[in-house]
Amino acid sequence: MIRVVIVDDDPMVRTGLRLILGGEADLDLAGEAADGKQAMAVVRDLRPDVVLMDIRMPVQDGLTTTELLLARPSPPRILVLTTFDADDMVLRALRLGAHGFLLKDTPPPKMIEAVRTVARGEPVLSPSVARQVIAAATGGYEPQALRELARLTEREREVAIELARGLSNTEIAAALSVSVATVKANITRIFAKLGTDNRVHVAMRVRDAGLL
Repeated sequence: MIRVVIVDDDPMVRTGLRLILGGEADLDLAGEAADGKQAMAVVRDLRPDVVLMDIRMPVQDGLTTTELLLARPSPPRILVLTTFDADDMVLRALRLGAHGFLLKDTPPPKMIEAVRTVARGEPVLSPSVARQVIAAATGGYEPQALRELARLTEREREVAIELARGLSNTEIAAALSVSVATVKANITRIFAKLGTDNRVHVAMRVRDAGLL
Protein backbone atom coordinates (compact mmCIF):
# COMPACT_ATOMS: atom_id res chain seq x y z
CA MET A 1 0.00 0.00 0.00
CA ILE A 2 1.39 3.40 -1.01
CA ARG A 3 0.46 6.16 1.41
CA VAL A 4 -0.04 9.51 -0.33
CA VAL A 5 -0.42 13.06 0.96
CA ILE A 6 -1.65 15.86 -1.31
CA VAL A 7 -0.34 19.39 -0.70
CA ASP A 8 -2.01 22.16 -2.73
CA ASP A 9 -3.68 25.42 -1.80
CA ASP A 10 -6.40 24.99 -4.44
CA PRO A 11 -9.27 22.86 -3.07
CA MET A 12 -10.40 22.04 -6.61
CA VAL A 13 -6.97 20.58 -7.39
CA ARG A 14 -7.03 18.53 -4.19
CA THR A 15 -10.50 17.25 -5.04
CA GLY A 16 -9.41 16.35 -8.56
CA LEU A 17 -6.39 14.45 -7.29
CA ARG A 18 -8.53 12.58 -4.77
CA LEU A 19 -10.86 11.52 -7.58
CA ILE A 20 -7.96 10.40 -9.76
CA LEU A 21 -6.05 8.47 -7.11
CA GLY A 22 -8.83 7.40 -4.75
CA GLY A 23 -10.07 4.47 -6.81
CA GLU A 24 -6.74 2.64 -6.90
CA ALA A 25 -6.52 -0.35 -4.57
CA ASP A 26 -2.79 0.12 -3.91
CA LEU A 27 -2.98 3.86 -3.13
CA ASP A 28 -4.00 5.10 0.30
CA LEU A 29 -4.87 8.82 0.35
CA ALA A 30 -3.65 9.35 3.88
CA GLY A 31 -4.23 13.10 4.08
CA GLU A 32 -3.89 16.54 2.55
CA ALA A 33 -2.72 20.05 3.35
CA ALA A 34 -3.47 23.51 1.95
CA ASP A 35 0.00 25.00 2.50
CA GLY A 36 3.52 24.03 3.37
CA LYS A 37 3.21 24.66 7.08
CA GLN A 38 0.21 22.35 7.33
CA ALA A 39 2.11 19.82 5.22
CA MET A 40 4.96 19.63 7.74
CA ALA A 41 2.55 18.52 10.47
CA VAL A 42 0.55 16.20 8.23
CA VAL A 43 3.66 14.42 6.95
CA ARG A 44 5.05 14.14 10.48
CA ASP A 45 1.85 12.56 11.75
CA LEU A 46 0.94 10.34 8.79
CA ARG A 47 4.38 9.37 7.44
CA PRO A 48 3.36 9.01 3.78
CA ASP A 49 5.45 7.30 1.13
CA VAL A 50 4.76 9.97 -1.50
CA VAL A 51 3.85 13.66 -1.24
CA LEU A 52 2.28 15.44 -4.20
CA MET A 53 3.65 18.96 -3.67
CA ASP A 54 2.39 22.18 -5.20
CA ILE A 55 5.06 24.86 -5.49
CA ARG A 56 3.21 28.16 -5.23
CA MET A 57 1.34 28.25 -1.93
CA PRO A 58 0.69 30.81 0.83
CA VAL A 59 2.22 30.67 4.32
CA GLN A 60 5.04 28.36 3.25
CA ASP A 61 5.79 27.54 -0.40
CA GLY A 62 6.50 24.12 -1.84
CA LEU A 63 10.23 24.73 -2.26
CA THR A 64 10.79 25.50 1.40
CA THR A 65 8.57 22.61 2.39
CA THR A 66 10.39 20.20 0.08
CA GLU A 67 13.75 21.21 1.50
CA LEU A 68 12.58 20.84 5.10
CA LEU A 69 10.89 17.49 4.52
CA LEU A 70 13.86 16.00 2.70
CA ALA A 71 16.13 17.03 5.58
CA ARG A 72 14.18 14.76 7.93
CA PRO A 73 15.18 11.14 8.61
CA SER A 74 13.43 8.69 6.26
CA PRO A 75 11.72 11.44 4.22
CA PRO A 76 8.88 10.79 1.80
CA ARG A 77 9.30 10.90 -1.96
CA ILE A 78 8.40 14.35 -3.25
CA LEU A 79 6.53 14.63 -6.54
CA VAL A 80 6.23 18.28 -7.48
CA LEU A 81 3.08 19.59 -9.17
CA THR A 82 3.33 22.52 -11.54
CA THR A 83 1.28 24.38 -14.11
CA PHE A 84 4.33 25.31 -16.21
CA ASP A 85 6.53 23.13 -18.42
CA ALA A 86 9.77 24.94 -17.56
CA ASP A 87 9.11 26.76 -14.35
CA ASP A 88 12.40 27.90 -12.81
CA MET A 89 10.98 26.99 -9.42
CA VAL A 90 10.63 23.39 -10.58
CA LEU A 91 14.31 23.37 -11.48
CA ARG A 92 15.11 24.60 -7.99
CA ALA A 93 12.90 21.88 -6.51
CA LEU A 94 14.83 19.22 -8.41
CA ARG A 95 18.09 20.63 -7.14
CA LEU A 96 16.74 20.37 -3.61
CA GLY A 97 16.19 16.65 -4.18
CA ALA A 98 12.58 16.33 -5.36
CA HIS A 99 12.07 13.02 -7.13
CA GLY A 100 10.40 14.52 -10.16
CA PHE A 101 7.46 16.60 -11.23
CA LEU A 102 4.20 16.42 -13.09
CA LEU A 103 2.12 18.97 -14.89
CA LYS A 104 -1.23 19.37 -13.18
CA ASP A 105 -3.02 18.48 -16.42
CA THR A 106 -1.23 15.12 -16.70
CA PRO A 107 -3.75 12.46 -17.84
CA PRO A 108 -5.10 10.42 -14.91
CA PRO A 109 -3.53 7.07 -15.91
CA LYS A 110 -0.09 8.71 -16.13
CA MET A 111 -0.65 10.52 -12.84
CA ILE A 112 -1.45 7.22 -11.13
CA GLU A 113 1.56 5.47 -12.63
CA ALA A 114 3.80 8.38 -11.68
CA VAL A 115 2.89 7.99 -8.01
CA ARG A 116 3.72 4.28 -8.19
CA THR A 117 6.98 4.99 -10.00
CA VAL A 118 8.14 7.53 -7.42
CA ALA A 119 7.17 5.17 -4.61
CA ARG A 120 9.56 2.62 -6.15
CA GLY A 121 12.35 5.17 -5.89
CA GLU A 122 12.46 6.01 -9.58
CA PRO A 123 12.20 9.55 -10.97
CA VAL A 124 9.24 10.93 -12.86
CA LEU A 125 10.29 13.44 -15.47
CA SER A 126 8.66 13.25 -18.88
CA PRO A 127 11.17 13.60 -21.75
CA SER A 128 9.64 16.78 -23.16
CA VAL A 129 9.57 18.52 -19.79
CA ALA A 130 12.99 17.16 -18.82
CA ARG A 131 14.59 18.72 -21.88
CA GLN A 132 13.16 22.13 -21.05
CA VAL A 133 14.03 22.03 -17.36
CA ILE A 134 17.52 20.67 -17.84
CA ALA A 135 18.23 23.14 -20.66
CA ALA A 136 17.70 25.91 -18.14
CA ALA A 137 20.60 24.56 -16.11
CA THR A 138 23.12 24.19 -18.92
CA GLY A 139 24.39 27.71 -19.35
CA GLY A 140 27.86 26.46 -18.41
CA TYR A 141 29.29 24.09 -15.86
CA GLU A 142 29.76 24.08 -12.13
CA PRO A 143 33.22 23.29 -10.71
CA GLN A 144 31.58 21.59 -7.73
CA ALA A 145 29.70 19.23 -10.05
CA LEU A 146 32.96 18.37 -11.81
CA ARG A 147 34.62 17.60 -8.48
CA GLU A 148 31.73 15.38 -7.46
CA LEU A 149 31.81 13.41 -10.69
CA ALA A 150 35.58 13.03 -10.45
CA ARG A 151 34.88 10.54 -7.63
CA LEU A 152 33.32 8.16 -10.15
CA THR A 153 35.15 5.47 -12.09
CA GLU A 154 35.14 5.64 -15.88
CA ARG A 155 32.36 3.04 -16.08
CA GLU A 156 30.31 4.85 -13.43
CA ARG A 157 30.63 8.10 -15.38
CA GLU A 158 29.46 6.34 -18.53
CA VAL A 159 26.42 5.01 -16.69
CA ALA A 160 25.72 8.42 -15.13
CA ILE A 161 25.84 10.10 -18.54
CA GLU A 162 23.41 7.61 -20.08
CA LEU A 163 21.17 7.99 -17.03
CA ALA A 164 21.23 11.77 -17.56
CA ARG A 165 20.08 11.22 -21.13
CA GLY A 166 16.92 9.71 -19.71
CA LEU A 167 17.65 6.05 -20.48
CA SER A 168 16.20 3.24 -18.39
CA ASN A 169 18.44 0.61 -16.81
CA THR A 170 17.69 -1.77 -19.68
CA GLU A 171 18.50 0.90 -22.26
CA ILE A 172 21.74 1.82 -20.49
CA ALA A 173 22.75 -1.85 -20.47
CA ALA A 174 22.15 -2.10 -24.21
CA ALA A 175 24.00 1.15 -24.94
CA LEU A 176 27.08 0.11 -22.94
CA SER A 177 26.92 -3.62 -23.81
CA VAL A 178 26.73 -4.70 -20.18
CA SER A 179 24.13 -6.53 -18.12
CA VAL A 180 21.26 -4.82 -16.34
CA ALA A 181 22.70 -6.12 -13.07
CA THR A 182 25.96 -4.32 -13.84
CA VAL A 183 24.07 -1.11 -14.53
CA LYS A 184 22.17 -1.41 -11.24
CA ALA A 185 25.40 -2.04 -9.33
CA ASN A 186 27.02 1.01 -10.89
CA ILE A 187 24.01 3.18 -10.11
CA THR A 188 24.14 2.04 -6.48
CA ARG A 189 27.79 3.10 -6.29
CA ILE A 190 27.04 6.40 -8.04
CA PHE A 191 24.31 7.15 -5.50
CA ALA A 192 26.69 6.38 -2.64
CA LYS A 193 29.49 8.55 -4.01
CA LEU A 194 27.21 11.50 -4.78
CA GLY A 195 25.28 11.17 -1.52
CA THR A 196 21.85 10.72 -3.10
CA ASP A 197 19.24 8.10 -3.95
CA ASN A 198 17.73 10.20 -6.68
CA ARG A 199 18.32 9.59 -10.42
CA VAL A 200 17.13 13.11 -11.23
CA HIS A 201 19.79 14.57 -8.94
CA VAL A 202 22.49 12.51 -10.67
CA ALA A 203 21.26 13.72 -14.06
CA MET A 204 21.37 17.32 -12.88
CA ARG A 205 24.96 16.95 -11.65
CA VAL A 206 26.02 15.42 -14.98
CA ARG A 207 24.44 18.36 -16.80
CA ASP A 208 25.94 20.86 -14.37
CA ALA A 209 29.36 19.34 -15.02
CA GLY A 210 28.96 19.94 -18.77
CA LEU A 211 29.25 16.25 -19.65
CA LEU A 212 26.31 16.37 -22.07
